[in-house]
Amino acid sequence: MTDMIHLNDNNLLYPSTGDDSIPVLAATLVPDEQRVEFWPQYFGNIPQWIILEPHIFAWMDRFCADYCGGIWQFYMLSNGGAFMAPEANEDTDEKWSLFNTMNGNGGELSAEAAGIAVCLMTYSHHAMRTGCDAMTEHYYRLRDYALNHAECSAIMHIID
Repeated sequence: MTDMIHLNDNNLLYPSTGDDSIPVLAATLVPDEQRVEFWPQYFGNIPQWIILEPHIFAWMDRFCADYCGGIWQFYMLSNGGAFMAPEANEDTDEKWSLFNTMNGNGGELSAEAAGIAVCLMTYSHHAMRTGCDAMTEHYYRLRDYALNHAECSAIMHIID
């Protein structure tokens, strides 16, 4: 069966595996040459969007004792969302050990799942601080992706 493209209620494209009742959210790595446009393109209409990236780094630093900076990858979602995650080491199944002191939950997460968790925390905090509906929409788009992620349980325990 071939993959098909479908529109959701917001006229955003979703790839489908053939079961029309369950759209599959997909994350696509942003090519290096498009990285400079990532923040303005996805978050440019959000107040104080320029501080989102350093706040994501700060949440990672807060949750991961072993985090010492590094290269991050940008991802766009098929539902119009976007997030970033530490660059994964393709030669290993390196896990990031995250612990949230605010809820006492921790876990071993892949680079992508760790990025999703800290982006969700950042998006939620920023939406609450600014009262920006567009930031809230970004949170829910990423949460929808997280709810279908293989590491959903670990992500949700970290942000709970």
